Amino acid sequence: MSLDVSPALLEQAERGEVDEAAFVDCVRTSLPYAWEMISSLVAQLKVDGGDFADNQTPPPDEQARGQLLRALASDAIRGALQRHFGVRLAFQNCHRVAVFPLDGSVDERLARFTSVRSQVLNQSPEFRDC
Repeated sequence: MSLDVSPALLEQAERGEVDEAAFVDCVRTSLPYAWEMISSLVAQLKVDGGDFADNQTPPPDEQARGQLLRALASDAIRGALQRHFGVRLAFQNCHRVAVFPLDGSVDERLARFTSVRSQVLNQSPEFRDC
């Protein structure tokens, strides 16, 4: 299971709409490695400025890698994180997370980061089975 959903959050979902802040808190507590990775990149982007901030260090273990995959492969989780942090998220390989500001001036850089060419150039035999 990817998220530790509380009975209260499950009850909300069964009744209809889910409070997004409660959902984001569920993501924070269920996927702490992914949350910390994204939080630190958002902070780095705010401090350093620039077009984006990214992580190039592989996760320390399979549990952490799984958290990143769950957070970024789920449209609902990814979208909630983007809205919460006010950024756009990008993902390469099994660990390279990047945060981009919402500012349209970085659209070209985001397109390059998420391009097929960039994905091919970022391949490595060590990531083959990640």
